[in-house]
Amino acid sequence: MLQWFAVLSWLAGVQAPEQFRVRLETTKGPIVIECTRAWAPLGADRFYELVTTGYYNDMAIFRVRPKTWVQFGINGDPKVSQAWRPRTIADDPFQPAHGSTRGTVFFAWAVPNGRTTQVVINLRDNREAHDKEPFVPFGRVIEGMEVADALFDEYGETAGGGIRAGKQDPVFEGGNEYLRKNFPKLDYITSATIVQ
Repeated sequence: MLQWFAVLSWLAGVQAPEQFRVRLETTKGPIVIECTRAWAPLGADRFYELVTTGYYNDMAIFRVRPKTWVQFGINGDPKVSQAWRPRTIADDPFQPAHGSTRGTVFFAWAVPNGRTTQVVINLRDNREAHDKEPFVPFGRVIEGMEVADALFDEYGETAGGGIRAGKQDPVFEGGNEYLRKNFPKLDYITSATIVQ
């Protein structure tokens, strides 16, 4: 735990490159996300910070709404996820040119200026619903949308639900142990890395 707090302190204020790619190795195959800082600077910086610290390694993709979107971002170690839970970032300004089309990636949030670690990949064009919020994409999937489409989706909202639903506490408190016991078919991100 001390190691994570040291990393958090060290990374405070880290700025992501203007463009970078993240490879998510999942139990269904790889997904590559191209991140563009100009779309959402604070979101891109946070995602870069989380990937470079290993936050997304060995993490359940706990919420999948079939043919709509997938969500991940609660660390498998409850101590780590609880340490990050209050570390919110401010909202990025919404840019209509980069709305929630298929393959775009954004941070979930429940209240203004409340984004932390949970990320959503759009499986379809969700502009009608998501752009009203607004959810601000910081990148898009450039390889592996067929993998995202194939992620296990039969649990739907029951393995954790959304931030607003107030049903995520068991995941924060029990981490991977809770999810593997109660939702054994979930897919996982085995590793997340910055790639050239």
